[in-house]
Amino acid sequence: MTLSTKRLRALLQATAAFILLAVLTGCQTTSPEPAFQEYDATASVATASGAAPQESASSVPPQTRSGGGYSDTFQVGDVVAVTFSGTSENIPPHEERIKEDGTITLFLINSIQAAGKTPGELQRELQAEYNKYYKTLVVTVRTFSRFYYVGGEVKRPGTQEYLGQTSVTKAIQAAGDFTDFAKKNRIRVIRNDGTSLTVNFSKLIDDPSLDPPIYPGDKIHVPRRILW
Repeated sequence: MTLSTKRLRALLQATAAFILLAVLTGCQTTSPEPAFQEYDATASVATASGAAPQESASSVPPQTRSGGGYSDTFQVGDVVAVTFSGTSENIPPHEERIKEDGTITLFLINSIQAAGKTPGELQRELQAEYNKYYKTLVVTVRTFSRFYYVGGEVKRPGTQEYLGQTSVTKAIQAAGDFTDFAKKNRIRVIRNDGTSLTVNFSKLIDDPSLDPPIYPGDKIHVPRRILW
């Protein structure tokens, strides 16, 4: 065996060892992944004995959670817009940021609780109050645009406008669906209140009831898979 042949073989062996080392280290994360809670749609279902199990932070319906700030309900700091129509009187529209006590103040009915109510609930309550003064007045309540975020291995990552009730699968579809490199069994959802969970997309396809809801301020991250 010539000297050049020995050098060539040694070079090939060193190259192969380097590639193997790169593959092995690439299959491991440089730091441990956060301990995200697996989504469980049955976490708040009563047990067979009739006693309700203890609920985790992410299993409590957001509408009943205080301080969450990401449900369909108005929160302190949200801007509420109220418009009036259906009457000959010129009643100006009302826009107000919800005060720290959770209220807004309108003409005739003064202070009314807004925080913790959906736009529809507040609208019905205001309509009932104004029906005491006007027979044909129509009250409309709306909120300003709110958003959630989809990042990682989706085709159109970025901010998505929250247009109403949606879920993880719908949010990913709105972001253009997965890329070819998406790791679909470790989708991360980080709630606006800091709680987090993981979602396995294949389970959602088999059982849509496991598809977690998404609320304003939530962040969805689809990680990248390694090699395959």
